[in-house]
Amino acid sequence: MTLIRSERVAAVLLLAAAALGLLAANSPLGAALMALQDAHLGIPGTPLDLSVGHWISDGLLAVFFFVVAVELKNEFTVGQLNSVSKAVRPAIAALGGVIVPALVYLAFTAGSGYEGGWPIPTATDIAFALGVLAVFGKGIPSRLRIFILALAILDDIVAILIIALFFTADPNLVMLVFAAVGVVVFGLLSRLLGTRFRMLVAIALVVVGLVTWSLVYLSGVHATIAGVALGLVMVRKPALRVRHALEPVTNGFILPLFAFSAALVAIPAVAPDELAAPFWGILVALPVGKLIGISLGGWLSRFVGPRERRPHLTFQGLMTAGALGGVGFTVSLLMNELAFANSPEVADEGTLAVLLGSAISIVVAAILVSRLAASYKRLRMLRLAAEQRLRDA
Repeated sequence: MTLIRSERVAAVLLLAAAALGLLAANSPLGAALMALQDAHLGIPGTPLDLSVGHWISDGLLAVFFFVVAVELKNEFTVGQLNSVSKAVRPAIAALGGVIVPALVYLAFTAGSGYEGGWPIPTATDIAFALGVLAVFGKGIPSRLRIFILALAILDDIVAILIIALFFTADPNLVMLVFAAVGVVVFGLLSRLLGTRFRMLVAIALVVVGLVTWSLVYLSGVHATIAGVALGLVMVRKPALRVRHALEPVTNGFILPLFAFSAALVAIPAVAPDELAAPFWGILVALPVGKLIGISLGGWLSRFVGPRERRPHLTFQGLMTAGALGGVGFTVSLLMNELAFANSPEVADEGTLAVLLGSAISIVVAAILVSRLAASYKRLRMLRLAAEQRLRDA
């Protein structure tokens, strides 16, 4: 279990699952797997009737968003974002990492009718970004890792807001009210987990959580928002224990399964000049737009606040953070599904663009992280040598 909780292992599993999905879709098994993905599974006696693919992206992925929400709440209460002074700099960098990729995408898609896909390259996959940092960034100072973690968390908040605001059409307000009641009940019940009735309370929490998820889904709001809401209202300490228990499930099963399902795309047999505008917009916006946006935003954030409290982040460090931010992967794939739900061919091309753009970002980030780690290692060796000379003198 400890191994599956590792950021490195989580990143490797995600990448392997996506590659396997892409290979499987373009093998003799591809047609059967895609038919299985489109097969509907309904719950008798309820209006819930989803395809296998939607059970994964709307259902299982809600558990991942629950875990993300618990982490967000912890960071905002006792973590790296528990004050305005700590949050403002990564927030400015995250804002740059949203605005610039969106503008790059819109520049490629202007007049194509696919401008609505602008949110796709704005997301950062926190699991992948930290995985790349863990693999190649041994020796990097903690301040840079904290900055990247805060940046990725704020990026997740933006992604959640975008999903809630831009991918919801004509919500059923009655269902939403009932869902809100479910969220409140969930939060109140979580306060009883420390009592002698905790087993009954745990069962009740699962039931209320499932009912709330169903109500959010039936309201027309993307069902992953239910996971976010439940994670935010749950009492912090029990929530952290639940998050710890769910980590192996999300890292080892849910995220790889979603990556496999999302990457189950047949590579279109078209010439590069026949690919839709969103393909090129996403492909360029993820590695280039994110790097420029985060680097520029991070550079501007250096001039915010009292001089003595500004973080010492080199431009090389900011570029490294920007490259890591271009690994969109999980959330970008989800947004791609939502943005092009009515255009399957464009959605398939968008999936390929997300995978390729994220792969380019991974390679660039690995190079920059390795070089940054090497430079810090040289500095430490020079410092130790100087201290040794002083002792010898």
